[in-house]
Parts: sequence; C-alpha cells; structure tokens
Amino acid sequence: MYSRLRNPIYPWLLTLTLLLCAGDVWAQKRSRKKPPAPKPASELAKLREEFIKATNDYKASLEKLVVFYEADVKRSEDKLAVSQKLLAEGLIAKAQVEENQRALTAAQQRVAETRRQMTGADDQVAAILVEQAADAQLAKNLRLANQRLVRTSSFIRFTGSAGWNIGAAWKIQRFFSDTFKRELPIAVFGQGAIHNRWRLDHHNAMDISLHPDSAEGQGLLNFLQRNGIPYLAFRSAIPGTATGPHIHIGRPSHRY
Repeated sequence: MYSRLRNPIYPWLLTLTLLLCAGDVWAQKRSRKKPPAPKPASELAKLREEFIKATNDYKASLEKLVVFYEADVKRSEDKLAVSQKLLAEGLIAKAQVEENQRALTAAQQRVAETRRQMTGADDQVAAILVEQAADAQLAKNLRLANQRLVRTSSFIRFTGSAGWNIGAAWKIQRFFSDTFKRELPIAVFGQGAIHNRWRLDHHNAMDISLHPDSAEGQGLLNFLQRNGIPYLAFRSAIPGTATGPHIHIGRPSHRY
C-alpha cells in the first residue's frame, strides 16, 4: 500500500476527485437557488392602487345606498299625492301637504347628493389613471435627446438644451413684456407650497399662468423653443402633477 501512495499518479487522481465532488456540490446548490423575487411596486404605485380600490368600494356602497334613497323618494311621492287628494276633499290641512312636500324634496336631494358623490368617485379614479398615464409618458421620455418635442393630449414637452438655470428668467420676462406689453404672469417662481405638498423638486423652474393654446401661450412657447429653454405645457389639470393649464419653464420636477 505504501508503494501505491508514493506513485505520482495517485495525488493527481485524488485532486481530480476532489474537484469533481466540489463541482457537483456547486451545481446542486446552483440548481436549488431560488429565482429572484419580483421587484415590489413603488410606494406611489401602491398608494394609487389602494386609493382606487378604496374609491371603488366607496362607490359600491353608494350604489347600494341610492337604491334605498330612490325607494324613499317613491314613497314620499305617493304620500304627497294622497295628501294632495285629501286636501282637495277638505279632509286634511294644507300644512300637512306642505310637510309631505318638504319630505319629498329632502328625499330627492339625498338621491342627487349620493349620485353626485358617485360621479365624484368616478372622477377621482379617472384622475388617478390620468396621472399614472402622464407619469408613464414623462418617465418614458426623460432621456430624450436635446431639442426634442413631445406632444400628448394633456401636455407638450420640449427638452431644450443643457445649461438652463432659473437665473436666466429675466430674458423670458423681458421678451414677454416687450411682446405683449404686460408683465409675465408668474404663478410660482422656484419651489412653492404646492410642490412641497406634492414632494416635487421645483427649485430650478417657474410656473406661468397661461394656457399653452392661447395666443400669449403660443408666443411664449415659440420663444422658449427658439432659445433652447426646456418647458412642460399642461393643457389640463393632472392630479399630483399640475393644478390646471399652465406652462412650466425648466426641467420636469422630479418627486423626492
């Protein structure tokens, strides 16, 4: 046996065996490795999903409630009709009819208010979906080449050129006052309270109270494009992004 161990081939065979065993163990471990878990949705996306679910649940409860209110309206109408007939026959006082009329009006108002709340719930869900679509479009276009123009139904985005700084706002103000003979209607210069509430970084931008499709709005957008100044022109409100039609001068405000 001693002579076999001294044979130079045995250490080589032993090394090979150990390597093969190690390879088998590594392969088994690799085959048992779990696939990576899917990335969790962002906090904002989760909040939106929760809001939509809660709003739809709320609307479903209103739909059940309005059935009872409408039945109440029918009962009140019948009661009023009977009281009016009795009044005509001189069997009850006019005050009783007036009371039944007030009860019917109150029942009709409850139905109208509930339906208004149902419409409001639909509008809130629609607004969240519009916001999601707008955010998706903005995210998709964040890396556009300079001087690129993007148009959607709700906003226009011009990426402009590098080097924009809010310190150059005076050039825009001078152009506007020289062209339209009035001051540039600046709604927010730099970071504003609404941007803090929405957690948007707006420190290097300003918002102008002009509809982008108006004559003054079009004149301003043309000036911005000629001078390579980036902007976002909103045609309508986008919850969490824009309170209404306006022109945002500067890079898009990112959430923090």
